[in-house]
Amino acid sequence: TMPKEPAVLRQNILDTTAAILACGIDPKKCFLFRQSLVPEHVELAWILGCLTNVPRLLRLPQWKMKRASQNNEGTVGLLTYPVLQAADILLYKSTHVPVGEDQVLHLELAQDIAQHFNKKYGEFFPVPKAILSEL
Repeated sequence: TMPKEPAVLRQNILDTTAAILACGIDPKKCFLFRQSLVPEHVELAWILGCLTNVPRLLRLPQWKMKRASQNNEGTVGLLTYPVLQAADILLYKSTHVPVGEDQVLHLELAQDIAQHFNKKYGEFFPVPKAILSEL
């Protein structure tokens, strides 16, 4: 949600990919791809954003905290990022999502959006359940 220098962004992508591979992820057994190259993520985020009301997003604590740290000038990208996260989850019809405590409310938003979409258009998205990490 914050502008990055293109060279820094490219390096971050390479560094993240290297870290994932270093953790033992086997690209022969799983798909490894750059999400920004999959237009369906933002397309679904747009559709879901049209079904999500602004007051619901304004109540998320991450919005309140980050907006405060940005001198109360939070961006639209910051406000709608949780809808993009919901699209990331729902696009793949995920049934379970590993999350930390700080992301539970964002997953609840994804659940609410899935239920709202299903009620309006028929059963399409599974309602994802949280897998809480134990730290």
